[in-house]
Amino acid sequence: MSQDKSREFLHSGNDKDKFKFFFKATLLQQVNDLLQSIYEQLRSANALVDELEATIKPIEKELNELQVKIKNMEHIEEISQQVQQLKKKLAWSWVYYVDKQLEDQSMKISKLKDRIPACQDKIEQKLVKVESLRDLFTKKKAQIAHMMQKTSEVRRKQDDLRHSLSLATKHKLELEEQHGRETKRIQNMLKRSSSLQQEVQAIQEQHVKNTQAEESEIEEKLKELQCMVDDAHSTLLRLKEEERVLSESVSEGMNEMRKINEEILNYEKEEREIRGTIQQFRQHKTNKVTAFGGDKVIHLLHIIERCHQKFTKSPIGPIGAHLTLVNGDTWAPAVENAIGRLLNAFIVTNHRDMNLLRDCAREAKYSNLQIIIYDFSRPRLNIPPSMLPQTNNPTAFSVVHSENDTVLNVLVDMGSAERLVLVENYNVGKAVAFDQKIPHLKEVYTLDGYKMFARGSVQTVLPPNKNFRTGRLCSSYDHQIKNLEQRMSDFKMSAEECRKRKRAMEANLQDAQGDLKKLKERCLVAERVVATKTLELKDLKKSYSTETSPPAASTVDELHQEISKLQEEIQERKSFLEKLRVKRDEAEAKALDLKLSFENLCESAKGDLDAFEEAEGELMKIEKDLQDAEAEKAHYENIMTNKVLPDIKVAEAHYQELEEQRKESSKKASIICPETDIEALGGWDGSTPEQLSAKLNRLSQRLQHESQWCSDSIDDLRMLYEKKQRKILRKQQLYQGFREKLKACQEALDLRQNKFQRNSALLKRQLTWNFNGHLGKKGISGSIVVNYEEKTLRVEVKMPQDASSSTVRDTRGLSGGERSFSTLCFALALHEMTEAPFRAMDEFDVFMDAVSRKISLDTLVDFALAQGSQWIFITPHDISMVKHGERIKKQQLAAPRS
Repeated sequence: MSQDKSREFLHSGNDKDKFKFFFKATLLQQVNDLLQSIYEQLRSANALVDELEATIKPIEKELNELQVKIKNMEHIEEISQQVQQLKKKLAWSWVYYVDKQLEDQSMKISKLKDRIPACQDKIEQKLVKVESLRDLFTKKKAQIAHMMQKTSEVRRKQDDLRHSLSLATKHKLELEEQHGRETKRIQNMLKRSSSLQQEVQAIQEQHVKNTQAEESEIEEKLKELQCMVDDAHSTLLRLKEEERVLSESVSEGMNEMRKINEEILNYEKEEREIRGTIQQFRQHKTNKVTAFGGDKVIHLLHIIERCHQKFTKSPIGPIGAHLTLVNGDTWAPAVENAIGRLLNAFIVTNHRDMNLLRDCAREAKYSNLQIIIYDFSRPRLNIPPSMLPQTNNPTAFSVVHSENDTVLNVLVDMGSAERLVLVENYNVGKAVAFDQKIPHLKEVYTLDGYKMFARGSVQTVLPPNKNFRTGRLCSSYDHQIKNLEQRMSDFKMSAEECRKRKRAMEANLQDAQGDLKKLKERCLVAERVVATKTLELKDLKKSYSTETSPPAASTVDELHQEISKLQEEIQERKSFLEKLRVKRDEAEAKALDLKLSFENLCESAKGDLDAFEEAEGELMKIEKDLQDAEAEKAHYENIMTNKVLPDIKVAEAHYQELEEQRKESSKKASIICPETDIEALGGWDGSTPEQLSAKLNRLSQRLQHESQWCSDSIDDLRMLYEKKQRKILRKQQLYQGFREKLKACQEALDLRQNKFQRNSALLKRQLTWNFNGHLGKKGISGSIVVNYEEKTLRVEVKMPQDASSSTVRDTRGLSGGERSFSTLCFALALHEMTEAPFRAMDEFDVFMDAVSRKISLDTLVDFALAQGSQWIFITPHDISMVKHGERIKKQQLAAPRS
């Protein structure tokens, strides 16, 4: 650092020059230049690969066209084979179709002939049955003739209701039939609409096939519009990518903000809980009994005192109020964890006292009160040492004391306190509970809340209960209150720090959201441009399509109109169908009402009509059986005369005709191909000649149409395709390898670019920290603001409070000594960030006063000793003030001759 360099830096007011000085000193300039040169080389390499790939594009296009032609030729050959096979199947389908008819007709004749003896037997059986039923009917009719007069009125009503019910049922059936007809009609109309839509689709497909190539002028316009659309789309994609990156940044900020809010809420929650605990401890400090039930236990004790005469012996409780700890509060948390469930309990001497105490608790509104029945007259238990756990650690029973023997007995009998061992930490507890196999040991409790026990071979460790209350047995609450207040203060400070972070993050997030809003507006403008160009492209294509295909469009419009008319008629039919359904439901309800009326009438006259109805029912049954028998007899006679015999004659005549037809069809089919060819094709699949003929016509038309467009041989096309493919295969593989290598290089460059940006940010922070640290030795504070985007560096210095409270943003506003010292601090900050075996400074203190020179020299010497590299300081001033040391050498030259 020479005098000229110092003067130049001190008097320079250009922030960009300062940035260049910093950028070169930290070697960031060299790394940035290397990254930029690599980026340019990758871009040129990508352009070169693009040019290489473009050289084989025409051949690839020819390969695609050849592949399409080959597929079309294969499809044509396949259709031709299908046509030949269909012709053979059609010829023999007439023979097989007649064979099936002959088989059906033979079975029909056999069935008809089998019906003759069966019909004759049925006629004779029905004749015997008719004669017997006529005799029985005559007798039963004479029996109930005299009963008719008594029940004429009831019968008349029943007949009227029955007639009405019959009419209602008939009307309901008519409506159901009409409903079914309308449903079928709607289904037929839907099928017609579907067929019209299929016809529209077929016309459109035919129109696409018949469309000729576009004119050259329209193609040029379409290409120009397509290029414009592609450019606008690429711009939109770039803006979308920027928007996505910024949105992710905003989302991360929002997530961080949410986490900070959760931290603040947790701190506030902890503060509220601690404040509540402090209030409880202050209440316990006033009255210790409130620690074992709160205000409710005080109220309960007052009620017990008022009603003490009703008890056999006054209850003892709460148990915790009668206990004290031995030798201080050391084991208080472990004791409460061990026997805490018994501390709120009361002790009574019998069941009657328990009921009385329960009533008192109900009066005090103290629910879920634990009550223990124990004999008060029993002396204090004497536990032999052999029944206690053999360990050096205390038990819960050994660290508590009570003046009441009953309380201690309850702890032993109900809580097994003598078998509950207390330890200091988890490791000791684990050794006592599981490793030492101590007899008479039930459970182990640690000071930090762990509970351990073993049951046979099963070892159990329960973690601390966060909601468990401790400190109730402590002799003094002041220390606990003080600790809780300190914790509450710490939580307040932590919450305030989170709020400061939140405010800073809100400001940054607001700026980012503003940038995101602007970027979204730019994306919207780009989307509008893309949409406009796309619509222009579609309109051009649509106009061209309209000019070249007016007949197809008119036909499709007519079909669409017919489909619309069908749909309107379907809607009308559906509304009429809904009305029919309503009428049908009404008729059904009416029939149900009539049926219920008929049943009610029959039930009301059941006593008088039972006998008559029984006889009449028998008569009706006989009459019905007689009618059925006569009808069946007439039916079988009619079948024999008018159906069975004539049907047999007609079936036999039809069978003869089919045999003649079969001979003729077989003769014609044999001319086309032998029957073995049909068997080789899989035989007859049951298709009718009409179906096969229609399918053959469709395939023939399709074959004729597609053969017009393909005249080359498929073998020639395949050979040409393989030849062209071999020609460019090696180049495709080579260019693909180039692409993969360039992609790997680009990913590595991106990774190094990210690391470079991160290191730049860290160096900027380190420079500010070092600069401010060196300034502090003279009582000055300051910072260095580095902006990599604008490539500027600004030095800010704040003078001591006794001199000035303003911040100097330009070193030219400082005195000469202050500027020199600030420059020296900046140079030292840069030295800490670089490595060099030799360093030199020439006349660095020429502008400083004596005090600044002394501080600067001491700072430089201390810094050089700490760094370990070799330094050379050249100054025209006195250096006697520099301290001596093993690693410090001073050389003072004699004054020059005058």
